[in-house]
Amino acid sequence: MKVLIVHAHPEPQSFTAALRDQATATLQAQGHEVQVSDLYAMHWNPVASASDFTSRENPDYLVYALEQRLGVKSQSIAADIRQELDKLLWADLLILNFPIFWFSAPAMLKGWIDRVLVSGVCYGGKRFYDQGGLAGKKALVTVTLGGREHMFGEGAIHGPLEDMLRPILRGTLAYVGFEVLEPFVAWHVPYISAEARQTFLHSYQQRLEGLADDQPLVFPKLAQFDEALYPL
Repeated sequence: MKVLIVHAHPEPQSFTAALRDQATATLQAQGHEVQVSDLYAMHWNPVASASDFTSRENPDYLVYALEQRLGVKSQSIAADIRQELDKLLWADLLILNFPIFWFSAPAMLKGWIDRVLVSGVCYGGKRFYDQGGLAGKKALVTVTLGGREHMFGEGAIHGPLEDMLRPILRGTLAYVGFEVLEPFVAWHVPYISAEARQTFLHSYQQRLEGLADDQPLVFPKLAQFDEALYPL
């Protein structure tokens, strides 16, 4: 299996980085090929803009998704996007590895999504969910956060963690066709002991070693809807 880990944390010594390293070591030990995109180390540009194209179909008005489609065909899309898109298309499994910032993903990761999930390749028209451009690939979200587990869920102070991850799990990964696996969550990590961190790392290793048995989350399929996308 070919695995792309997209890592988004500003501190190289963070526990999120330790999870990245655990994933790399575990997957390589199983014989898988692994590439890592460390967005902060790469000084990744997260801003989608007109400068992402060396030439444009419409130089007077930017329709970003349309220019993405044309840019891939004409090879006018920015080199950093092309490089990450090639990694994404190479991979059988995508792991997004990041801390929760403000009930969401870091802006750096959001910018990777905005620029790399290119229209016309990853989605477009009715090419979404099970018909998405990345159908046949799997995705795993691995997150760290400061809150305790009891703070998240129905009736809890922060509400369900699933609500915070929905834009990524459903609106991004499932939308472009990935089979989305249950997220791996490391709770309260800035405040726990070294022993507790090792327990999380061991649990993550076990999870990664058993990925072949994971059942994906359930999302809509286009066959459940008519041509106008009303439910059948």
